[in-house]
Amino acid sequence: MLAAAPRCAAQQPAQPREPIRSTSQATKLIEAARSQIGVTTQYDPAYSGLAFPNGDVPRSKGVCTDVVIRAYRDAFGLDLQALVNTDMKSNFSVYPKIWGLKKTDRNIDHRRVPNLRVFLKRQGAALQISSSGDDWQPGDLFSSMVGGRLPHIGIVSDRRASNGNPLAIHNIGRGTREEDVLFAHKINGHFRWKLA
Repeated sequence: MLAAAPRCAAQQPAQPREPIRSTSQATKLIEAARSQIGVTTQYDPAYSGLAFPNGDVPRSKGVCTDVVIRAYRDAFGLDLQALVNTDMKSNFSVYPKIWGLKKTDRNIDHRRVPNLRVFLKRQGAALQISSSGDDWQPGDLFSSMVGGRLPHIGIVSDRRASNGNPLAIHNIGRGTREEDVLFAHKINGHFRWKLA
């Protein structure tokens, strides 16, 4: 049996404050992510056979990685399914072996947070991890470990919560939402990709 996409846990929303200055590329990415709010209303980690390239599960459902995948596809025409698959085929040994696979699986590889972390590092997108909201720019990607064991990923918004934290657009169990979750769990990745 093939492994399902990683599960992500839930967090309470916060009320947005003033916007953060954003580049035009970051604005496109954030708007593409934000357009999923109210559309992707379910969290569904089930394994699905996908078309290739540009495969996707129905937009009404998905996981945290689908928010990122759809935002990059909608904003820039970048297909993370094909990009991750190509890189994994050429560099399979550097990707995690958590799922016991012996070869790539274009249906699920790009939907796994640990694989996206490796891909983004290999793209030169990794930045220093910081616990200060001032070190995060709109459009940045974060990855974290929910409860120390469940991988999660999301996009930093151009809006702030009332406490000053940048909001994040993500799906952590209740569909795509924009919430104060950037620092809710232990961060293990900070990335800035294709925003220049």
